[in-house]
Amino acid sequence: MPRKHVVVTGRVQGVGFRYSTCREAMRRGIGGYARNLPDGSVEVEVEGRREQLADMIEWLHTGPLGSKVMAVDVS
Repeated sequence: MPRKHVVVTGRVQGVGFRYSTCREAMRRGIGGYARNLPDGSVEVEVEGRREQLADMIEWLHTGPLGSKVMAVDVS
């Protein structure tokens, strides 16, 4: 299954970003994790079908209410 590593920067810590990311991933049937990084960004690793990953990455560009995503780096 395809896997993507994503780093999301902006106001993404202290706003429920990791929790919401995990909830959205489960809703889409995607596996992976989300963790805070020392620089204030959030690292996300996701694994699933290409369509699921594309949908999840699109969601990461907005994130949950209260977040302000400045950049999404996908590798």
